[in-house]
Amino acid sequence: MIESWVINDGSPVPVSSETVLKALRSRIDSGRLETWLTSSTGRSLAFVTNTERAMVMLLEEESDPGEHAVAPRAQGSSDGFVLSNGQDDEYPDEDTVPISEAFRLVKHIVGTGSWPTDERWVVDR
Repeated sequence: MIESWVINDGSPVPVSSETVLKALRSRIDSGRLETWLTSSTGRSLAFVTNTERAMVMLLEEESDPGEHAVAPRAQGSSDGFVLSNGQDDEYPDEDTVPISEAFRLVKHIVGTGSWPTDERWVVDR
């Protein structure tokens, strides 16, 4: 079975690797910096951005701490990661990636179901 993904905004229409970036950019442009996608297998993909960097997390199920993309050599921290409930988070830059990289990761995960082999991520389980 091929895994399909939908954005958790009430729409049942699946997004593909070809359409997911347009959807993310549209949400960011409208001020929605947090996006959750759910797969047909029950996995979740989270994308939270401050428009410069993004936290990208992949979870196997609802209670799973998951795994997230990292930039091990990044220094400092960034804020402005505004969640849908209004919470404004700050993350160490090593736990986020530049937004262009985050877009690449989301596109790859939606298309293949896994992290790109050239990406670094940390398992939080």
